[in-house]
Amino acid sequence: SEASVLIQGESGTGKEMLARAVHQASMRKRGPFVAINCAAIPEALLESELFGHAKGAFTGAETSRKGLFQTAQGGTVFLDEIGDMPIALQAKLLRVLQEREVRPVGASQSVPVDVRIVSATHRDLEAAIAEQRFREDLYYRLNVVNLHIPPLRERREDIGPLAQHFVDLLAKKHGRRIIGFVPDALDLLMRADWPGNIRQLMNVVEQCCALCTTVRIPAALVTRALRNKPTEILSYAEAKDHFERDYLVNLMKLTGGQVTEAARLAQRNRTEFYRLLQKHALSPALFKSLD
Repeated sequence: SEASVLIQGESGTGKEMLARAVHQASMRKRGPFVAINCAAIPEALLESELFGHAKGAFTGAETSRKGLFQTAQGGTVFLDEIGDMPIALQAKLLRVLQEREVRPVGASQSVPVDVRIVSATHRDLEAAIAEQRFREDLYYRLNVVNLHIPPLRERREDIGPLAQHFVDLLAKKHGRRIIGFVPDALDLLMRADWPGNIRQLMNVVEQCCALCTTVRIPAALVTRALRNKPTEILSYAEAKDHFERDYLVNLMKLTGGQVTEAARLAQRNRTEFYRLLQKHALSPALFKSLD
């Protein structure tokens, strides 16, 4: 289909990922996929980014420049956070959708464009229309096909497979021998609220993989990564536990996984030191494989 697609969902739910999937499943998959975050670019620059500009159009425009619509010719333009687009620019976007051509800033002639529009927002656009912050005519032009992504807390059956997918990606990327989570760790992931959705899950898995020294991520690392309040004060016991684990990890890295040598440096007997490693789910074998 060539129809415009509007993807709605909370921040971090994977709207750009879905937009790329829509592009790859379309007849335009061999064309470019060009994305822009409408909330991240100042209003004064957004028009030029989208539609391009002619030489001398404004101070500093020493050469003409194509905008994203021309760059995406034959492909897909992904307008992320479309709900944050300034109202004045919405009218110009509507004209592009109606006439299938763009007029670069400062140009006297329009340029034909052949692109498909996929847009996304975390905002309630119908409420924005009622408050006159979003054009109703543009809404209907963009919202031909509507895709809604539920928040992660409403599709908990996806948490395990997504977490495993991220582990596999990160292990391959960094050459680590991590194959998944212990059952208690996976249970913690399943019960978390995930206000940041998939983006937060990816961040938690990345933190866990960075600190993991066993083939399966332990529950202690998940608990630590799920702490999303930077100003939260740990209890004395928690702080001591974190320090102890970090100390052991550093010792094992320093000695290349040699328990006897690490115990000597820590001034502990080998049996006692090995029990500490077991307490924190640290496997000496993994440190022997580290570069």
